[in-house]
Amino acid sequence: MKKLKIAVQKSGRLHDESLKMLKDCGIAIDNGRDQLKASAKNFPMEIYYLRNGDIPQYLIDGVVDCAIIGENLLIEKGSDIAIAERLGFSKCRVSLAVSKIFEYDSIADLKGKRIATSYPETTRRYLAEKGIEADLHIINGSVEIAPNIGLADAICDIVSSGSTLFKNNLKEVEVILKSEAVLAVSPSIPKALEAILDKLRFRIQSVLKGRDSRYVLLNAPNDKLEAVMAILPGMRSPTVLPLAQEGWSSIHSVVDQDVFWEVINQLKDAGAEGILVCPIEKMVL
Repeated sequence: MKKLKIAVQKSGRLHDESLKMLKDCGIAIDNGRDQLKASAKNFPMEIYYLRNGDIPQYLIDGVVDCAIIGENLLIEKGSDIAIAERLGFSKCRVSLAVSKIFEYDSIADLKGKRIATSYPETTRRYLAEKGIEADLHIINGSVEIAPNIGLADAICDIVSSGSTLFKNNLKEVEVILKSEAVLAVSPSIPKALEAILDKLRFRIQSVLKGRDSRYVLLNAPNDKLEAVMAILPGMRSPTVLPLAQEGWSSIHSVVDQDVFWEVINQLKDAGAEGILVCPIEKMVL
């Protein structure tokens, strides 16, 4: 059987979270020490550990069939590559930053300035959209030091928490784009492997839906069931089971994590008691 070739970052946070996603999808990887390629034991897949910046070209050339990669890098080096799934981790943004003493009012203040960046194409497109001409200095590595050593007036780089900017006396002034890890697919993936890719996507979707949801069990008096159920629609409708105590029922449902605390407060106000909340490992729709 043919195997799906997937690329992941060789090392770093995206590497760890990518492997965790595959593990949560039930894919066991036979990974030896310092290997650049490994096979899955229970899924038709080969994992390639590659340098992050090389992955878009491997996708374009069809060396790998898909990859877990930061959207920011895909936009910079492989804008024609399709995104199959957004994975919800390794979130960051690509931003412009200047020294804290730089008097910045608008993007027009960067006209004619020197901007250091590891994302020249992304930066160039953004400046062109804004009608700004600037002098780009391409740097691989510690971009944030450029203003401090007089190499540039501003930088364009990825920002997560902002702590690196703070440590280097920089301030974020423009967010160019927001990014997260994505499952990207080669434009030349063989037809024979599309069914395997669909199985992988199905597993990923089940994991992501589980992460975004909570399983809720609660008790409520029967005369308040209608009010409680109106708050808990569930995937189709809540499950209602009679309790041993007459006049009471147990209600089971699923709540989106984003609105969880608001819903819990509404349930209490509607008469729910003994509310139990459980994480969901996977949710198959």
